[in-house]
Amino acid sequence: MNLHATLSGPWAAVVIALASGALCAAILAFLLKSGLAWRLATDLPNERSLHVRPTPRVGGWGVIPVAVLAMLLLAPPLWLTAVGAAFLAAVSQIDDRRGLRASVRFAAHFLAVLALVVVYPAPAPWWCTAVLAFLMLWLVNLYNFMDGSDGLAGGMALFGFGGYAVAALAGPHASSELGWAAAAVAGAAAGFLLFNFHPAKIFLGDAGSIPAGFLAGALGYWGWRTGTWPIWFPALVFSPFIGDASVTLIRRLARGEKIWQAHREHYYQRMVRLGAGHAATALTWYLVMFTGIIIALLALACSVAQQWGIVAGWVVVLLLIGVAIDARWRSFQTLTRQPEVDADAPQ
Repeated sequence: MNLHATLSGPWAAVVIALASGALCAAILAFLLKSGLAWRLATDLPNERSLHVRPTPRVGGWGVIPVAVLAMLLLAPPLWLTAVGAAFLAAVSQIDDRRGLRASVRFAAHFLAVLALVVVYPAPAPWWCTAVLAFLMLWLVNLYNFMDGSDGLAGGMALFGFGGYAVAALAGPHASSELGWAAAAVAGAAAGFLLFNFHPAKIFLGDAGSIPAGFLAGALGYWGWRTGTWPIWFPALVFSPFIGDASVTLIRRLARGEKIWQAHREHYYQRMVRLGAGHAATALTWYLVMFTGIIIALLALACSVAQQWGIVAGWVVVLLLIGVAIDARWRSFQTLTRQPEVDADAPQ
């Protein structure tokens, strides 16, 4: 059967997303109802967690198999991206169950990204490719940082990959295969979000968050490499979460803290601790991300100079949002006399 001939017309991506969402939701519902979810991986809350009840970390068991299968069937040129996501899901599941050294996890992330840029080299100088590879490695870990609040990681995937799909299918340089792949991931994320929104019944877990971050970087790289969108587009689509994670990392590095240790210093974590709650925090980030995606899509029709001006303007907006949250956090600490960092963090 010729899938390209069958999946024609403007509603193809919608059908793919709905089918992916239904399949992902069915897998996760089975895992929860059968009790397998608790045996595969369970997140036990501690003093650094935002939740108080043990919660299965099996979202990746629904999202990633569906996304990988969809890419292999609908977007054969993206086979290496699908294989890389499956490889990282397998390694991360071992980490979820047994724990792996940070060096082993990073080696797996590096291998997946290296294979992508070597097999599909970018039309750019080597140093540019190296920078892009580093940024993709950062995206691989970004989802893991955002998997601690109800609805956040699922919503980020739904909006982010949905933005990819719209740009790939309706942008100036359409790519049906890239659009279908992104639509499948967005749909699977929607199926996961049914169980992840507050009160969350499941989280992604490393087996979901790590390959999801890889897919965000890999599909973004593929879209730029094939001329579907400019180099700034993927970063702008995921900019709220890239900014949150990057600022937090820089702050922890500046204090000499171990950046891989669990903590509660992300902007979204501070919003929850300030009393906004999980649902309101997720909805706020959804609005910010949706706004950024709309701006990114509209900017595709602008001149190069205008595009970079829009990117700079949006960065300023995000910085102002961060400044506002920081100001409220300092006031909260003053009123409650809480320390700036956790008591057991290195000084």
